Amino acid sequence: MEYDLTLFENGLEELGIALSQEQKKQFIAYYEYLVEKNKVMNLTAITEYDEVILKHFLDSLSIVKVGCFDQKNLAGKSAIDIGTGAGFPGIPLKIAFPELKITLLDSLNKRVNFLDEVIDMLGLKAVTAVHGRAEDYAKQKEHREKYDFCVSRAVANLSTLSEYCIPFVKEGGSFISYKSGKIDEELEQAKNAVKILGGKVQDVVKFPLMDTDMDRSFVVIKKMKPTAKKYPRKAGLPSKEPLT
Repeated sequence: MEYDLTLFENGLEELGIALSQEQKKQFIAYYEYLVEKNKVMNLTAITEYDEVILKHFLDSLSIVKVGCFDQKNLAGKSAIDIGTGAGFPGIPLKIAFPELKITLLDSLNKRVNFLDEVIDMLGLKAVTAVHGRAEDYAKQKEHREKYDFCVSRAVANLSTLSEYCIPFVKEGGSFISYKSGKIDEELEQAKNAVKILGGKVQDVVKFPLMDTDMDRSFVVIKKMKPTAKKYPRKAGLPSKEPLT
């Protein structure tokens, strides 16, 4: 099937991202497989082509608006995507920036199986899909404080997300949280939690998502010092009793 790439190409241009024809084909193949598998398992509520382009692909790639995520300097850098679901933002980031090493973490095994199939189908290298909970993986020495970036589009308040994500980030690295436009109150409530976990809010980037009525924010948290060993707390606690 032929797809009109105008919307995608305009969005890429607006973000300053140049993709090869091969990379664009990978995005289309990903879209087709996502929609096909979505018929038999719950991966996304968004399946219309234009909507997926805007609200999944371009939204995932809009992280380039964050200053520390420098496209020219991603070779050798590593990222972990917490609660990746159907692969957002991790798979779009991997397709667009193949030099970035990416780990995709999700707590549902069938989603991880789907991601493995996508990785294989698209021929992506240096990307691993892992089944597990952030609370457990953040305690493992091969993952704890090992990543330049931790990213997450998962739906949770920033205090909870920070406890899941900051332990994965090495000192000097960044946890970048995809959030809606209305972030001020949540940010205020999370500031102490961020500090307890060894981070510092470095930047908040707000913008409207192209051709949608969605406002988007990125909260950029820099890792200033190691996270105390007791964090993250055991499974369930970070969401039930967020740090204050």
